[in-house]
Amino acid sequence: MPKNILIADDDQELLLVLKEGLEKYKEEFNVLLAGDGEAAIQKLESSFVSLVVADLKMPGMDGFSLLAQISEYYPDIPVIIITAYGSSQIREMVHQNGAAGYLEKPFMIDDLVQEMRSVLQKEAEGGTLHGISLPMFLQLIDMEQKTCTLRVNEKSRNLEGVLFFRDGELLEARTGTQHGEKAVYTILSWDDVLISIQNTCSMKEKKINRDSQAILMDAMRVKDETQADAEDGLELIEEEEEEDQESIQAAVKDSAHSDSETNIETVQSHIEYRMGEKSGVLDIYQDDSHDDILYYGRLLGETLSGGSLHLSFIQDTTGGCKFLIPGHNTTVVSVEPNSPREKMIQVLQK
Repeated sequence: MPKNILIADDDQELLLVLKEGLEKYKEEFNVLLAGDGEAAIQKLESSFVSLVVADLKMPGMDGFSLLAQISEYYPDIPVIIITAYGSSQIREMVHQNGAAGYLEKPFMIDDLVQEMRSVLQKEAEGGTLHGISLPMFLQLIDMEQKTCTLRVNEKSRNLEGVLFFRDGELLEARTGTQHGEKAVYTILSWDDVLISIQNTCSMKEKKINRDSQAILMDAMRVKDETQADAEDGLELIEEEEEEDQESIQAAVKDSAHSDSETNIETVQSHIEYRMGEKSGVLDIYQDDSHDDILYYGRLLGETLSGGSLHLSFIQDTTGGCKFLIPGHNTTVVSVEPNSPREKMIQVLQK
């Protein structure tokens, strides 16, 4: 897929010459034009750009100001400065201010292409991945405490986003006009993605203050709920052709309540039959407050190819523990400290 290249220069004739000259490289580059620094910022806000080529001397927001804005708000986007007033001092100054490349006018189109290719190679210096689950890969980044920048491309709809990590911590995310947590949720909702890895992170400030794992679990839960809602919506449409909507909702509510009671009774009967009075069970109830633990366990199982999660348990400070049984409603079996846990695990898994 061609990379979006934004060229900012107040010389309209030069812009047209560059756009026409880069036409033969259209399989590599998609050229966007801006007549000044303000117009360039507007393009950055509305389009996902991989590289900016900016003239140093422009009215209003000049190349230095534009470079400063990009360094602060779009630190992953490299900038190549072009100027007709070049010198060794200017070259050193633009590099000190964060420019990734520098060309003096006049230059040949092939020189610009070579510079752009050289700069863009760093986007995927850590390799590219396809066919891997993005949430699973983010789990690995967290476990390895990796510092990197991920560029994520959703191929079917040609969407792009970027995630910044330092020592495994998610600092910031961006896709389109979205930033922060909202961008994370959007990016993690994509399925068929290509991931490009850059082994550096130019983002200095942590703009997402929540824990990375909490955001990841929330984002995946939102995705699952959205998919479930879509499936439920399709089923509901089919059922509406046969029954009245109010009757359906009542039936679903009664069914859920009945299933809840049946599940508790079934678990209780099973434990009593297999373990008798020695089970050490204090209570059996349903509680969705432990869903985060089960959700994380399921994700970890998928990441490590450990299979489906059937049972989990939490040990409290008194020595007792709670066994968590996943389902439409999470069933909790609370037991005494002296309960035979290995036997309980065998019973609850059958």
